[in-house]
Parts: sequence; structure tokens; C-alpha cells
Amino acid sequence: MSDVSKADQAQGYSDEDLQDLVSSTDTGGRAPTNRTVALFLAGVALCWSLFQLWIAQPQLWFGAWVPVLNSSQTRPVHLGFAILLAFLAYPALKSSPRNRIPLLDWALAIVGAGCAFYVFLFSRELAETARSGLPTTPQIVIGSIGIVLLLEASRRALGPALTIVGSIFLAYAYMGTGWLIPDIIEHSGLSFTAIVNAQWLDTTGVFGIPLGVSTAFVFLFVLFGALLDKAGAGNYFIQIAFAGLGALRGGPAKAAVVGSAMTGLISGSSIANVVTTGTFTIPLMKRVGFSAEKSGAVEVASSVNGQIMPPVMGAAAFLMVEFVGISYVEVIKHAFIPAVISYIALVYIVHLEALKRDMPALGEAANLGKMFLKIFVGFVVAAVGFTALVYGVNGLRAMAPAVSGPIIMIAILVAYVAMVRTAARRPDLTLDDPNDPNFKLPTVAQVFPTGLHYILPILVLVWFLMIEMQSPGKSAFYAVAIMLFIILTQRPLKAFFRGEDAGEALKAGINDLIEGLIAGARNMIGIGVATAAAGIIVATVTKTPIGTELAGLVEILSGGHLMLMLLLVGVFSLILGMGLPTTANYIVVSSLMASVVVSLGAQEGLIVPLIAAHLFVFYFGIMADVTPPVGLASFAAAAVSGGDPIKTGFTAFFYSMRTVALPFLFIYNPTLILYGVDLGTTAGILQAILVFFVATIAMLLFAAATQGYFLARSKYWESAALLLVAFTLFVPGFWLDRIQPRFEEMPPTQLAEAFDNTAVGDTVRFVVEGPDFTDGEPTSLTIVHTVTAEDPASGRADAAGLFLMAEGEEMFMDEPMFGTPYQTKLQGFDFYGDDRVQVTSLLQPADRMPKQIFWIPALLLLGLVIVMQRRRQTKPAF
Repeated sequence: MSDVSKADQAQGYSDEDLQDLVSSTDTGGRAPTNRTVALFLAGVALCWSLFQLWIAQPQLWFGAWVPVLNSSQTRPVHLGFAILLAFLAYPALKSSPRNRIPLLDWALAIVGAGCAFYVFLFSRELAETARSGLPTTPQIVIGSIGIVLLLEASRRALGPALTIVGSIFLAYAYMGTGWLIPDIIEHSGLSFTAIVNAQWLDTTGVFGIPLGVSTAFVFLFVLFGALLDKAGAGNYFIQIAFAGLGALRGGPAKAAVVGSAMTGLISGSSIANVVTTGTFTIPLMKRVGFSAEKSGAVEVASSVNGQIMPPVMGAAAFLMVEFVGISYVEVIKHAFIPAVISYIALVYIVHLEALKRDMPALGEAANLGKMFLKIFVGFVVAAVGFTALVYGVNGLRAMAPAVSGPIIMIAILVAYVAMVRTAARRPDLTLDDPNDPNFKLPTVAQVFPTGLHYILPILVLVWFLMIEMQSPGKSAFYAVAIMLFIILTQRPLKAFFRGEDAGEALKAGINDLIEGLIAGARNMIGIGVATAAAGIIVATVTKTPIGTELAGLVEILSGGHLMLMLLLVGVFSLILGMGLPTTANYIVVSSLMASVVVSLGAQEGLIVPLIAAHLFVFYFGIMADVTPPVGLASFAAAAVSGGDPIKTGFTAFFYSMRTVALPFLFIYNPTLILYGVDLGTTAGILQAILVFFVATIAMLLFAAATQGYFLARSKYWESAALLLVAFTLFVPGFWLDRIQPRFEEMPPTQLAEAFDNTAVGDTVRFVVEGPDFTDGEPTSLTIVHTVTAEDPASGRADAAGLFLMAEGEEMFMDEPMFGTPYQTKLQGFDFYGDDRVQVTSLLQPADRMPKQIFWIPALLLLGLVIVMQRRRQTKPAF
């Protein structure tokens, strides 16, 4: 396609076309022309938001008059709203009418929602019948209809992938055997009644944990983002990014990266992020020299990564809380460093692109190094201010606990009014036309004061999550409550301070509030349906052998090598993600593969934290939005830029190589996700700072190597050297393991003694060998036992359920006590065969040199590359 035709194509997409692209993917493409029908759709969405706010109210002040609903009651209502809106808002086919709702869709919507509401209305009867193993015929009929309509709603809202995967898992649960089913996961098959009971009538399938997380947490965060966006925060974040970074070389691209990162706070959709920020950033990127494909790729890479940026990381983060069994604060802690260094590296990548092509700045050029210094100083000032606020609030609570609450509320109100008054002194922000030849960059001084009050609800969210240590649902509720107040009052307050008509402004504020509530619900349709449909996969995994035997199948495919298995899992995630949203992809792959990664890592003697395995799956899930041929975000960016979608996707994938590399790195070096780092101590904080600093340098070098440019255009050996340096900085232990063994072997007969002599928090590592329960072939497993404070002072091996039998210099094992963790860990061994199960090795950490010693030759090699490139350098590196 010629440049002219591409330009024509780009001009062919109006704002309405782009918004239609977003709505058809995220909120449903139907826009009924019948006013009554349109109002009904809006009314249902509004009622859904109000229902979610009602059940999230943490004080439960209505408990004395209205019964408080439990999770088994709220989940069906949540799904009922989602199915109803899915059939009404999403057309069945591309050829289906979009300006009206056919009668068939009305019927499907009512029946589908009715099947979900049935579980709510008859929860007590279900507890006495179906959930006790005695489902009635009408219940089975309703459940089977509900499953079919849920899969159809999933097809409409998300595409065919999840529907196909869910159907395959249902068929596998029913059939159990077949020529396509490997022997290792065969089973006798479940009855139709048992499947429907488990999937729809019980609380472990459709109405299980994924839908529970969507009901309790995700809706509030999506609503929070919708309200922030409606209030104008999205525009503010884009403008502040351009004001701060637009004057750098390739400034629009850098501003797109930072703006998309901040927009990721309020949008869980990479496609909406691309369209929202891309319509402004992509034309400006093209103006300074980026091609249509590269400008679109920068926007895609930065928008997709918005889902990994704390403190709001999309629905998958809340699912990690349930699946991994850690707090949301812990998830944020583990995700923070990879997310931040990923964005820093993307800024550096577009900087290198600008240097390679000698791109100009918009306006007077600025220095990237000085800009990073200003940002660093800003973070330090913000951190000091936040720390002072923490000590101030805690001091107030200690001195005057009775009145501290009202005082804090008054202080927040005063601060809010002061912020709005500051904003009212300046005109409201509007996005200038990026194609205007006279486009002028705003300054930070002009933009920053106009949206300070948008930071307040984010601060409240972070405060309740990080300081008060409240649940994500409660934290989000308070943040949404603040946001509701802001969106309702900011217009009247601005009008009052400007001497304008406050009455009209109040009406506009009410309209904004209602539209924000409706938008939040419309944005949740796909997520609600996805989490429910993904529950089908989760229930099948728990009800069939695939959940326990998949590790063996994957081990066979990977030959027992962790790296090969990780590659298989990554490819599996990418393939599934081509048709699944990130949340559904994460649920499916983590349910199947996360524990497999951990167990196979243990067989190689590597401790793989469960959170690292889940983050690995999550990262590859978001990469599916980039990867051709189906990367939807790439198609959205190409629609804006006028570039080729496939080229845009491949370029975006190339820019996102750092996101592909990071999961492998924190599997082999969990310190990168701050695993085992105690941030409550000074030593832990210093270690975290060191990890962040070294990881940032390593990721920048990785970016330079993949871009073929550092201080000057790199030769092949220089790029290879930079990759080697980056790898060594990330995983120095790899080279140490080649020189010195990680462990020394002790007599296995000392295992019980090692259990008793190990300090709390430390680990005991031993290797068990014996016949495999399935085929009798010899197999081995490395087990890592962590001693906890609850363990007794002596006899810890017995207390853990291990039956150890020392015979001479050998240590044999009998089947562990039923119901203990070791009974699950060792269930793959045949304890009743002719060959006995025994402990073959007791491994203790060897006394080795510090792994950081390998940083020295890496830095020397880096110095050599710098010396060689300085001779060819023609322009400043920053």
C-alpha cells in the first residue's frame, strides 16, 4: 500500500469510527435508535452500577432493615446483569442490526439472565438439593440452558475463542476418553447431570472464584476508572505527559508511553487506551519522523503495558490474590519493579529510535537526562510528602482518636476545594488538533494545576491499600465514593469560583455522574461474562485428572526441561490470547500451568515462587493483544495511524521484547519481583533499591541491544556483548552455578535432624526417588520445605506427615499421612510397588562466593563497548 493510500485510509477513520471500534470490542456495538430501548439499556447498566455500590458498602448500615447478601447470592445477580447486557448490547453477527434489538436477542437476554437470577432466587433450595448432590430435573434443565447461553454471550462479547475452549473442556469432562485425549489425562467421564450441577448449580464452576473476584473487586475498579475518565482525568494525564516530555527528541512518542501508563490507571482495556491516547499522540509522532507503523507500534506497546502498572493492574491482579493466596499489597509489591523498568525501557527505546533517525523535538529541544533527574526529584519530593502525611495522620490518631476521623474528612474536603479553586483560575483543558501546523506544546506550569483534584481519589485508593491495609474491595469503594463526590461537584465549584451559573453546572455534573455509572457497567460486560465462562475451565480442572496429571504431560512434552516448558507455556498463552481477553487467558492458563511451572522448577532444584509463575502467565497474556495476526490493539492503532496492521503488530511485538524477556528473568531470579525481600526493614529497602537500580540498567542495555543502537549504531558483536551484560546483571547466579555447585549433599539419614535444626523461615531441601504411580517408571522430585513458626520445636518431619524409615545409610519413605500437604506433593509416587520410595539426597546450601562478583567482568565488558562506541558517537546519548 502506498503512503498516499495509507494516508487516505487514516483519514477515512473519523472519531465516530474509532469510538465504534472501541465500543464494538469493549462495551457492545449496539446503539438503538428507539429512545425507549436506549433508555432501557442505559437504565439496566445504571442499575448494575448502583447494585454493585450497594453490596460493596463496607459499613452495611442497611443491615438492620435489608438482608445483607452473601457471595453466593451476589454472584448470580452480577452475572445476570452481564448476560442481559451482553445479548442486548452485542450483535450476534457482523450482519446483525446495530440500531435495533431483534426479538430473538430479547428472548435470549431474558432467558439467560433468568437462569442466573434463578440461582439467586432459589439459593436456599439449591443448598438443600443440587449442592447436596441431589439436583432436580428442572434445575438441570435451567442449568444446561444457562451454560449454553453463557457460552453464546461469551462468543458475542469476546469472540469465539473462549466459547470454543469452554466447549472443549465440557466435552472432555463428559467423554473422558477418546483418540484425541492422551492416556495420562483419561478418566471415566462425568454424567451430564454431574457436569451441569458442578458448572451452574454449585459454587465452584460458573459461580466460582473468578466470578466472585469480578463481583467483589473488579467492578469497582472498572467503575473507578470510568468515573475518572468521565471527569477528565484521561485528558489531564495525556496533557501532563506531553507538557513534561514533548520537548525531547521524539517527544510525542515518549509522551505516548508515559501518558498511556497513566491512562492505564483508569482503563483496563488496551484497545480503549490506544484509541483514547493514540488519536492525539500518533499524528504528532508521525510529524517528528516516526513511520505510520512505528508510531502505531509505540502506542500499542505502551497501552498494552498499562495493565501491568500498579496500583491498578486489571482484573487479573485481583484473581492472583485468590489463586496465590496473598494480599493485594503483596501482588503490587511483586509487580512493581518489572512494570516500572518495562516502561523506563520503552521510553529509552523510542529515544534510541529518535537518535537513530535524528528526529527533531516539538519546540525547543530538552535533555532526557535532565528530564529523568527532574522526575526523580519529583518522586523523592512526593515520597517525602506522603511519608510526612502518614506520620501526621498516625500522630493525630494517637493524640485524638475520637475526633481524628472528622478532622481528616474536613482536611480532605478543604484540600479538594482548594485544588478545584486552583484549577478554576485556568481554562479547562482541551486537546488541541495534533494535525494543526501551529500546534504548540503546553507547559507543566500550565497543565499541572488544572487537575490536581484527580490525584485525590488515587491517593485515597493507595492509602487504603498500602497504609490502612484494607481489602481491594473496601479500598476501591472509598476511592469510588470520593470520585462520585468529585464528578458531581467539580463543575458547580468551578462555576462558582468563575462567577458562572452553578445551577447549569450542577446539571452537567449529574449527567456526568450518570454517564460515568453507565459507562462503568458497559465496560464490565465482557469481564463479567469472561470470568463466568472461565469458571467452566476451572471447575473442569478440579473435577477431572487434567488438574493433577497435566504436569506429567507437560513434562513429557518439554523433556523435563524448565526453560523448554516455559517456552511452551508462553506460546500457549499467546495462542489462547489471540482470541481471549487478558483476564480469561490468565484464568485458563494459570489454572492449567502455574502449579506445573512450580513443580517442574522444583524437580530442577529451583525454587519458583507461585506468584512468579502467575505473573509469567499474566505477562504473556497481555502480549497477545500485540501479537499478530490477531492483536486487536495493533489493529486499533493501525486504524488511527493509517499503517499496515500486521506490520504495526510485528513492530509492536519487537518493541515489547522486554516484556517477553522479563517473565523468564524473574522465574530464574525471583529477587527481581522482590520475592523474599522484607520491605519492613532498612536492609530490605536498601536491597529493593539496589535491585531496582541494577534491573533498570540491565533493561536499558537489553533495549539498546535489541535496537542495535547505544551511543552509536552497534556492530553485531557489540549488541551481543550488551545482551550478555544485561543477562549477567539480571541473573548473575547463572554463571556462579556453572563454577560452584549450589548445594552440597548430606547423608539422607540426617533428614529428620535437619528438619529440627533448621531455623524458622529457612528451608530444607531433599530429593525423593521412586516408581511413578502411573507407569511404574523411576521418577524423582526435589522438595523444598519451609520451616514456619507453627512447627513444633522437635519432631517436625512427623508433624508434617512424613513417615521416614532409616535402614543403614539409606532413608526410605512410606505414604505420607492423608490430608497433609506432603500427601498431595508425593501422590505421583507408587508407595505400594516392588521398588521402594526413598530419600536419595539431603541438600544443604553450599558455601559459595557472592554471585554479584560476576557483575565486575560484565561492567568491564560494558566499558569496552562504551569506549568503542564513543569513537563513533556523533550525537549526545541523551
